[in-house]
Amino acid sequence: MKVCIVGAGSVGAVLGGKLAASGHEVALIARGTHLAALREKGLQLVDHVDRRSGTYRLAASDEPRDFGEQDLVFIGLKAHAIGAMLPRMRPLVGRDTVVVPAINGLPWWYFYKEGGPLDGARVHALDPDGTMFESLDCAHLLGCVVHIAAEVRAPGEVHHTGGRRLILGEPDNSASRRLHAVCELLAGAGFEAVASTNIRLDVWTKLLGNLSFNPIAALTGYLMNQICADEGVLEIIRAMMVEGMAVSEHYGVRVPMTPDQRIDLARQLGAAKISMLQDLEQRRPLELAAVVGAVIELAERAGIDVPTIRRVHALTLARAKALGLA
Repeated sequence: MKVCIVGAGSVGAVLGGKLAASGHEVALIARGTHLAALREKGLQLVDHVDRRSGTYRLAASDEPRDFGEQDLVFIGLKAHAIGAMLPRMRPLVGRDTVVVPAINGLPWWYFYKEGGPLDGARVHALDPDGTMFESLDCAHLLGCVVHIAAEVRAPGEVHHTGGRRLILGEPDNSASRRLHAVCELLAGAGFEAVASTNIRLDVWTKLLGNLSFNPIAALTGYLMNQICADEGVLEIIRAMMVEGMAVSEHYGVRVPMTPDQRIDLARQLGAAKISMLQDLEQRRPLELAAVVGAVIELAERAGIDVPTIRRVHALTLARAKALGLA
């Protein structure tokens, strides 16, 4: 298949390298020194999970129009960069192209075909200009929840440090042919690809970890295993998760686990450096809107008090502002 990775940073590069290794025609969208290194030296994928490291010479550009229509497009961008990229992606998207946003946080398409009273509603924290639904027809989308840890440690050099699980699902929760085809493609590349019939439950299960662990990592500098070993910090994590669960349940998604069970899932990532800490260290904008701000917005809409989430969000935003990142 023809596959384009829009945002070939950490997770995007892992997807691109492993799909190329399994025989697919892969093109990468990147920018800056990372793009220059991809063109000059190829993608250097250091695989700490499957021990299948390699260098992949793949087509790479900062312009989606260079590659034409694709069978499959993965979006690996930070959430705040997606709105500006969607109009530029149009040359990649044909009638039958499947687009998979492999992103953190609440996705901008969350209420598309949700089926409840907010069906089709916009989340302002994710789509402040109200243009994202117009820029890409959501009929192309498959939801995706990523349980992979990866880091760009030097331009063109990406380390796959943990996990291989990708959960995919149709926005209307149907078991479609294209859903199973994409899962088969990913499984063939060595990923644990799961076809979900309740993708919003999977979104919230991951999001409960993101909204708590990510800002805490940015504030403390802790790796995942250090957070999980600090009982004082875990008290804050638990409180944030309880508040997040109240929000998700209001919107019809009950996460069937306790905060400690969710923390145990996070422990499986070991000494992973959480993405928001990576961004802070690299002085890149933080994904606070998608990971925390969107939850606060949904809580306000529902009249639910989330004091711990608000305080941690305020502190992390202040940290970002002090570093010129917000």
